[in-house]
Amino acid sequence: MLQVARLAPNLLCEAAERVVNFFQEQINEDGGVRDRAGQSDLYYTVFGLDGLIALRQELPVQRVRPYLEKFGDGEDLDLVHLACLARCWGALPKRSITSEISRRLGDRLNSYRTSNGGYGPTPGSPSGTVYHGFLALGAHQDLGINLPDPEGLVQSITSLHLEGGAFAGQQGVPIGSTPTTAAALTLLEYLHAPIPPSASDWLLDQASPEGGFRAGKDTPIPDILSTATALHALAGTKVPFEHLKETTLDFLDTLWTSQGAFYGNWTDDGVDCEYTFYALLALGHLSL
Repeated sequence: MLQVARLAPNLLCEAAERVVNFFQEQINEDGGVRDRAGQSDLYYTVFGLDGLIALRQELPVQRVRPYLEKFGDGEDLDLVHLACLARCWGALPKRSITSEISRRLGDRLNSYRTSNGGYGPTPGSPSGTVYHGFLALGAHQDLGINLPDPEGLVQSITSLHLEGGAFAGQQGVPIGSTPTTAAALTLLEYLHAPIPPSASDWLLDQASPEGGFRAGKDTPIPDILSTATALHALAGTKVPFEHLKETTLDFLDTLWTSQGAFYGNWTDDGVDCEYTFYALLALGHLSL
C-alpha cells in the first residue's frame, strides 16, 4: 500500500504540500498522532507516519520513539493495536526496535492464532476473521519474522468466501463488505493462493455511478475506505478498472478540504490521518 501511496503527489501536484502540513500538524507533543478528539492514538499514528512516508517526508523519529517505547512489548494491547505498534516500529529506521521487543511482539501475535489457522480478536477465538488475519500478516512483515502457518491462514480466509462473491468478515456473518473482500483478496494474492473470480466481480459491482466504491450493495453512498481498498485489491489481482478512473477522481475531489485533508464520505464533518492516507492510496492507483 505504501509504495502505491507514494505516487499520489503525481495527481496532487502543488496541493501535496498542504497534505504534508496536515499530517505534520497531527503529531502531538508526546509523539503520537491525534485521533478526532485530539488525543494521541496508536491506531492513528500508523496512518500519520505512513502518510508522511508516502509524501517523502522525514519522520520526527526522536519525538515518536518515546511514544512507542511506552507500549513496551504490547502486553496490554489487543491484536489490532499490536499490529499498529509493529507497523509504527516498522516505519522508523532499522534498529529502532530491539530484537527482544520484536520477539516478544511476535509471541503475542501468535497468541491470537485460532484453531482453524487464522487470527481472531481474542486469544482462544474459535475461528479467524479477515481483518485480524490481514493485520497479523502485516505485523509479521513489519517485525521481519515469518508467518507461522501461511497455509492455515489461507484456509481460514477462503472459508469466509460467500456464494455471491464477497467475503464475510467472520464465521456466521451472511453478508460481506467491500473493505473485507478487498482485504481477503489482498491476503490471498500475497500468499499466492487462488483468487475466486466472483470476488473481483463483486468488488467491481460496488462501484458507484457517482464515482468511488460503496461498502456494500445496500450502502447508499461511496466512501474513501471502500474506494481505496477496492482499487488496491483490483490492482493486485490485475483486474482492469480504467473505465472508473475519471468518476473516481471526481469523487475524491468532492472530499478534498482546505485543510489539506480528505473527508471519509459525503456525510463526514471531520478529518483525520486515516482517511487522508486512504485518499493517497486511491490517488496512487489512479495515477498509474
